[in-house]
Amino acid sequence: TFDYLRPIAKHPMHPLTPDADAAYERTVEINVDGMPPMVACPYSPDNVRPLPDVAREHIRVDQVFLGSCTNARIEDIREAAALLKGHHIAPGVRFIVSPASTAIYHQCLTEGLIELFTDAGAVFTNSSCSACFGGNMGILAPDEVCASSSNRNFPGRMGPKEARIYLMSPAATVAAAIRGEIADPREYL
Repeated sequence: TFDYLRPIAKHPMHPLTPDADAAYERTVEINVDGMPPMVACPYSPDNVRPLPDVAREHIRVDQVFLGSCTNARIEDIREAAALLKGHHIAPGVRFIVSPASTAIYHQCLTEGLIELFTDAGAVFTNSSCSACFGGNMGILAPDEVCASSSNRNFPGRMGPKEARIYLMSPAATVAAAIRGEIADPREYL
């Protein structure tokens, strides 16, 4: 974060750090080695399940959304592009990519990533909230399902309350776009 902010900051930055002798109520360590990719199922970001379990249900997707302010950094889009390379979007699936900033959009343009996505059948938009809140594009129909890298999946988030939104990593969105259903991205690595 500081490497990104230093060149553009208008004032000196001073990170907040604990005192050297700070005491903590408790320390929690969690070993995530071997943890599979996870997905938040409708209708709450707290409704989390292992992605391989959800993938076994063969849930068809109508739309895939990679973007907005979460999970659309240049690193996310590069990772998604690497998985997508050599593949095409499944028939009947809308794949919308919206980078997190104009600077990232320009970087994608310079690196040829926009062409890679559009050649595969995706729509690559300007930087915006886009489908995340169902504003100007990506509004779902009542019976539709979206695989999304955004951070909210409450009823009505992308249109009708009946639409279902599954939250997942950028890599998992690409797997869903290729397969046409929720899929494990590790199959495409």
